[in-house]
Amino acid sequence: MMDVTTERHDGVLSADVGGRIDGSNVVQFEEAIRTAVEDSDRAVIMDFEKLAYISSAGLRAVLLTAKTLQNRNAKLVLCSLADPIREVFEISGFDKILPIHPTRAEALASLES
Repeated sequence: MMDVTTERHDGVLSADVGGRIDGSNVVQFEEAIRTAVEDSDRAVIMDFEKLAYISSAGLRAVLLTAKTLQNRNAKLVLCSLADPIREVFEISGFDKILPIHPTRAEALASLES
C-alpha cells in the first residue's frame, strides 16, 4: 500500500509519500507524481517521513522523476527519511545524486539559496 498526498506553495510541490513503494505499485507512484507536477513548479519536495519501504523499482522511479524535473529546470529534493530508508539511499549511492535533508523546513530552505 502506497499513499501520495500533495500540496503546493510558491511554486514548490510537496509530496508526502507513505507506505511502501515496490514493483507492485511503482507505476501508480510515478503517475501520482507526474500528474501532480505542473509546468510552473520550480521544485518538488518528496517527504518520505511515512515511507516504510522502497525497492530498487522505487529508487529508479525517484531517479527518473529527478531527471524529468531537471530537464524542465526544476529540482527534486528529498526529506525526512527514516533510518532504514536513508540506508537504502546511501547503499545505492543515491544520496550522492539527490539532495536529502533531515526535515521539510531544511529542504525548503535549501531551495531558497
